[in-house]
Amino acid sequence: MIDDLIVYFLGEDFFRMVVNASTREKDLAWIRQHAAAFGVEVVEREDLAIVAVQGPQARALVAGLVAGSDRAALDKLGRFAALEVASAAGVPLFVARTGYTGEDGYEVLLPQAAVVAFWNALLEAGVKPAGLGARDTLRLEAGMNLYGQDMDETISPWEAALGWTVSLDDQADGKRRDFIGRDVLEAQKAAGDARQMIGLVMDEKGVLRHGQKVLTANGEGEILSGTFSPTLGKAIAFARVPAGAPGDVRVDIRGKEVPVRMVKFPFVRDGQAQAGINP
Repeated sequence: MIDDLIVYFLGEDFFRMVVNASTREKDLAWIRQHAAAFGVEVVEREDLAIVAVQGPQARALVAGLVAGSDRAALDKLGRFAALEVASAAGVPLFVARTGYTGEDGYEVLLPQAAVVAFWNALLEAGVKPAGLGARDTLRLEAGMNLYGQDMDETISPWEAALGWTVSLDDQADGKRRDFIGRDVLEAQKAAGDARQMIGLVMDEKGVLRHGQKVLTANGEGEILSGTFSPTLGKAIAFARVPAGAPGDVRVDIRGKEVPVRMVKFPFVRDGQAQAGINP
């Protein structure tokens, strides 16, 4: 996989893409390499910035900074949808009900020249800043991959638990759904996965970390992302292990084999532990 990103459908011939900052140059190079063959124009919006406002109060706090005439439309915005509104100060905002925390909230695109004033207005409204450490804990609790750690160019969607993003079914009109990489993905699916991505929970004290060896009945794997979950009060992790029923799973922590449980992720949804996470 080249990246995981969000594409907003704004019209039959108009899309907005938000890519990962760390893969920006690589993504744009690949997109531009293929765009000409499809008659597509690619415009990088270096004049825009993005601010993510996430959490139980996020929608209400952002609504307070939006022009009164736009608040009703914003309140009706569904998940993974977006619309253009104006701030109370008249600044154009592209507001998407998306995020990378598992919490409800918005991601707001706006002119770079206006982002500091918007940030200060959020702080005055009661929004609290959160760093990458908090975001990483939340995204792992929510079962969201981190590009470069849980997946990269060597990993297929099937091996990253992202098969749900791939459709090999025909289109509604019966035509074959064609896209770059389809033949490879079909071959991989037909051959079966050699590896699988699983969720782990450790009930003993300690923290699961990236790179720790995972021992299963089918062979060894490795922890991809791991952390202590404040919501659950225990360590959680993603691991990639050989395909098949893993049997009893253990993690090598400084030479000691510690038992862990394999669980389905997300681990947490809307602030609550998912079924099967707590024994």
